[in-house]
Amino acid sequence: MGGPQLKLVPVDGAEPRPLAEYAEQAYLDYSMYVILDRALPHLGDGLKPVQRRIVYAMSELGLAATAKPRKSARTIGDVIGKFHPHGDAACYEAMVHLAQPFAYRHPLVDGHGNFGAVDDPKSFAAMRYTEARLTAYAQTLLAELAQGTVEWADNFDGTLKEPQRLPAPLPNLLINGSSGIAVGMSTDIPPHNMRELAVAVERLAKSPGMSLGKLCSLVPGPDFPTGGQLITPQEELREIYRKGHGVMRLRASFRREDSLIVIHELPWQVSGSRVLEQIARQMNAKRLPMLETLRDESDHENPVRLILEPRSSRVDADAVMAHLFATTDLERSVRVNLNVIGQDGRPRVRDLRGLLLEWLAFRRATLRRRLKHREEQVSQRLHVLEGLMIAYLNLDEVIRIVRYEDDPKAQLMAGFNLSAEQADGILNIRLRNLARIEEEKLLAEQEKLEAERGELRSTLADSAKFDQLMISEFRELATAHGDERRTRIVDGAPAAQAFQEEDVAPAEALTVVLSRHGFARAGKGHELDSAALGYRPGDELLCDLRCQSNQQVVLLSSEGRVYTLPAHSLPSARTLGEPLSSRFNVADGAVWIGLMGGGPDGSWLVCATGGHGFIAATGKLYSRSRAGKAFLRLAEGSEPMPPAAVPEAGSRVAVASSDGRLLLFPVQELPESAAARGVLLMGLKKGERLAAATVIGARDRLGVHCGKRRMTLRGQALEDYAGKRARRGRLLPRGWRNNVTRLAREAFRGG
Repeated sequence: MGGPQLKLVPVDGAEPRPLAEYAEQAYLDYSMYVILDRALPHLGDGLKPVQRRIVYAMSELGLAATAKPRKSARTIGDVIGKFHPHGDAACYEAMVHLAQPFAYRHPLVDGHGNFGAVDDPKSFAAMRYTEARLTAYAQTLLAELAQGTVEWADNFDGTLKEPQRLPAPLPNLLINGSSGIAVGMSTDIPPHNMRELAVAVERLAKSPGMSLGKLCSLVPGPDFPTGGQLITPQEELREIYRKGHGVMRLRASFRREDSLIVIHELPWQVSGSRVLEQIARQMNAKRLPMLETLRDESDHENPVRLILEPRSSRVDADAVMAHLFATTDLERSVRVNLNVIGQDGRPRVRDLRGLLLEWLAFRRATLRRRLKHREEQVSQRLHVLEGLMIAYLNLDEVIRIVRYEDDPKAQLMAGFNLSAEQADGILNIRLRNLARIEEEKLLAEQEKLEAERGELRSTLADSAKFDQLMISEFRELATAHGDERRTRIVDGAPAAQAFQEEDVAPAEALTVVLSRHGFARAGKGHELDSAALGYRPGDELLCDLRCQSNQQVVLLSSEGRVYTLPAHSLPSARTLGEPLSSRFNVADGAVWIGLMGGGPDGSWLVCATGGHGFIAATGKLYSRSRAGKAFLRLAEGSEPMPPAAVPEAGSRVAVASSDGRLLLFPVQELPESAAARGVLLMGLKKGERLAAATVIGARDRLGVHCGKRRMTLRGQALEDYAGKRARRGRLLPRGWRNNVTRLAREAFRGG
């Protein structure tokens, strides 16, 4: 209680305010300062204040494109000392950004020395080591500055004047783009092609009602300095330009050189060294076993040249790149937000058409001010010339007044009815200019200026002539400074697709074994004797499948659903297997029917005891869900039968009925489907069902199993059972009827 007490002392003229109200107003003031004076560009010249001040300060230092460059420290000193009282490091970084050809489509600063690299834009040297001057394009932004085209304002200390805007003759905002983060808003404007924009503003000047669709045909999309591919569909690009914001997708460009894959263009603002690190990390993790080596051959002539060397010439380069597009920065998103400060001084998101129309209004106002300023200069000079002509006509009297009168200016104004400007013009004549030839020069100059003033007034009065002048300047500048498009717009580009685990796993021969109780395992090689393996008590072999370790295995259940698992994920055949119930959600009471697999291009015969079936492509059976997916539609009382592989073109389906009939017909008579009931395979009477089914090749034999007995059919004996699909078939010999348990394909071995 006895400590020092805080006492508020009133100050004369101060008005007490609540702290909350003061803090709110202070934050709003700060927000508006960041938005208007730091982070967002102006629609007119496309520059932020610091960029505008850098360009203007360099012009004041005489650093034209043809001048000798000066130390960057000298330039930054002028910028922060005269116009931009902020940190020199931040100001120099802004200047470096204006000089980077990989950041700006048309740089404004010509930097000499280390101004950063694509891999590390902030690796530039200190400003005491580098030199800079303006580029020829930057001078176009300044060319009309002294022609009465812009408003001027005091600098921060009121000792100098600086332009509030630069009189940009082309929409620099879209040519070079801009990005920035303010308080509560941001801007992300990608760069575009100068020639395309020049044509667009020309057409828009002639037809202000042009639709956005026609405008987008002239400006199809951004044009980034690093090239690459723009893979966003045209419809999405138009929607982005219509709303003024959205996301675009950029992708690197590559080509094949013999067996090598050469990446020669990267997406905008992507580091080549980072891409190499990402690819190398995957190679070390064995995610890219098809690549042998990786190296960077970039140099001065080839700024981007990343080499991927496959292990074999058979490697699919498109598949490798599709994987890299999905897993590295070789494909990236570019955010678009056309949020700029308009002519009214307020920030707002604009669509492409509205932005260009507003810029055209800015350009028209600038050009009109330039012409009026020139007309005033010409009129003023003509006014002075009129006085000079009066002086030459009365040369003796003028000489007398100048020689003998105490106030020659007043005497000249009174004696010849001259204005002050005319009198000053006469008094400023040098003695040697009183020759007769000078009078003739004045007459010629007067005639020339009269013609120029007439042309200026005609242009200002005629809107068509005015627009024609503006358009001719668009064309001239685009021809002088524009270039061809670098970023290719690819509509319908293939999607990025990362490799699945089985795609990069080594391909080894496997035999997948499934027991009747639902335990699965896999043994190496295709010579495995599945029946000789050990099984749990009461369990036995249901079926096996020969495949590769990098392939998928499809399981068919009695409820007609299919389930998928990678072959390499199964435990070794030395174990008793893994219960499939731990991997899948299978309905109670459902049992496993059979296995399908091999490559995704393979085909399988799938049928049910009710007599219907179809052909299914392996690749269309895959499912990532634990619940599998519906596959075979079953009639009431019908059950799935073990699937049979289709070995080759020209194969035949063999089906046997429960009453001992056998039928063979071409596999082409069955439709291919991904999920169906199928068509009738064999004509069955009431109470009959399919007992067995398989597919045999054109030269294969057919094994007919009846319990432990087996009969082999080949040649004419096999052809006797051939017919059309859905027929009844032919009865098997006595003793083989009503007892068929399995039909087996016995592959032709030659001989």
